[in-house]
Amino acid sequence: MTAGLWKIILQGAGVTLQLLVYSALLAAAMSFVAGAARTHRSRLVRFVAGLYTEVFRGTSALVMIFWVFFVLPVAFGWQLVPMWAGTLALGLTYGAYGSEIVRGALVAVDPAQREGGIALGFTPWQRLRLILLPQAVPEMIPSFSNLLIELLKGTALVSITGMGDLAFSGNLVRLALQQSAQIYAYLLLIYFVIAFLLTRGMRGLERRLKAEVAR
Repeated sequence: MTAGLWKIILQGAGVTLQLLVYSALLAAAMSFVAGAARTHRSRLVRFVAGLYTEVFRGTSALVMIFWVFFVLPVAFGWQLVPMWAGTLALGLTYGAYGSEIVRGALVAVDPAQREGGIALGFTPWQRLRLILLPQAVPEMIPSFSNLLIELLKGTALVSITGMGDLAFSGNLVRLALQQSAQIYAYLLLIYFVIAFLLTRGMRGLERRLKAEVAR
């Protein structure tokens, strides 16, 4: 394979990483907001957070990308570029899965910790920030690591919008060379390397957070 074709694939890998970062940030934000909201005292807040979770967790990410990229322009008259359409669809979809991780970890914290915060006169926000999250976040990391890998693989779905991600670029090179097995083997290897590095990084973060809690 020529240097020019390798350049196309590497540029696609760069776009995939960019999309991964943007959508992961949105998914993380939605995970913590919706997950914490599902433990709120207000029934209305819990209902809204639960509705978001069930809608986006129960729909296909591929269909959501279609909807954001192709339906929104027709329905509302404005068009998102492929990068932001993919970020919005993937971030909201995977954020719904992440919200259950956050909710489960918060609920799993010893109730005595909550009661201690109430006894000290902490507000709900202070209890969440100072007591619950420091203990719950380390327990979320393994599940979030798996979700991040799933999100990485989900970025390939945006190729349907014509965005030059790794999957789209690899397909262009495959069409140019007519060598499916070789090109897709390269793509699998690149995805594996990225996933492996992400996994190692998340494990390191987990060890660091647990060490801080132990202190």
